[in-house]
Amino acid sequence: MRSGLVAFELPDPFIPGCDAAGVVESVGQGVESFSVGDRVWCTNQGLLGRQGTFAEQIVVDAHWCFPLPDSVDFATAAANALVGVTAHLGLFRSAAIEPGETVFIIGGTGGVGAMVVQMAKAAGASVITTAGSDAKCERAVELGADHVINYSTQSIAERVKEIAPKGVNLFWETRRMPDFDEAIDLMAPRGRMVLMAGRDSRPEFPVGPFYVKECSLHGFVMFKATPLEMQRCAEAMNRWMASGRLKANIAQTLPLSEAAEAHRIQEAENVGGKIVLTV
Repeated sequence: MRSGLVAFELPDPFIPGCDAAGVVESVGQGVESFSVGDRVWCTNQGLLGRQGTFAEQIVVDAHWCFPLPDSVDFATAAANALVGVTAHLGLFRSAAIEPGETVFIIGGTGGVGAMVVQMAKAAGASVITTAGSDAKCERAVELGADHVINYSTQSIAERVKEIAPKGVNLFWETRRMPDFDEAIDLMAPRGRMVLMAGRDSRPEFPVGPFYVKECSLHGFVMFKATPLEMQRCAEAMNRWMASGRLKANIAQTLPLSEAAEAHRIQEAENVGGKIVLTV
């Protein structure tokens, strides 16, 4: 958004940042859902005309704000916020995951991927994912993946067919250029595919195999979810964070004064997790 790659109408001046966690300092007139001193977290800021969260104090509409259990630290809540809501919307609202199903996630240690792995396991699914190094494969196992494919040394398609010969029920794509031929080949009858990246990609699509298998395709962006939909995500995330089933994937923590450096790091490197700014 800062670079203009993702085009939004932005207020001027503009404060970036989507996520935050902290303590309520004051409440507006008519707000009954929160009180001064409450621990809370939020996401979906810095979008659609709203100001962001890279600030010492922020103003958030109450319906975008969620209680934070006492046992969950602020860094965990902030790091999990946007990626967790995205994962929950895709798994439960869009794809309607069921216990016992098999979920295949491209990139299980990325921001959203790490959340999808953990939530799918919490929902009772069997999880297959990919990673590009031995260290990331180990991390995916720590997050709960049942099977991890090292795509730098193994064939994704061959390994998925070995692990799930009847096909996967849910294929979660995180790459900007999806391979629909491969995905549909790996999906079970009535399999679902979730898309959340690739704004400019125009891949070929095998219509015949897709409809003959009775598959479905689900694309979404989290910032278009309603407050009620996000509230449902937050309630589940709070339960899992409080119980330790939903862990944050934090790579670095920097003070707010180094926000520009955090952006430089994120832009230049494969960070391997979230960057959290502390106030």
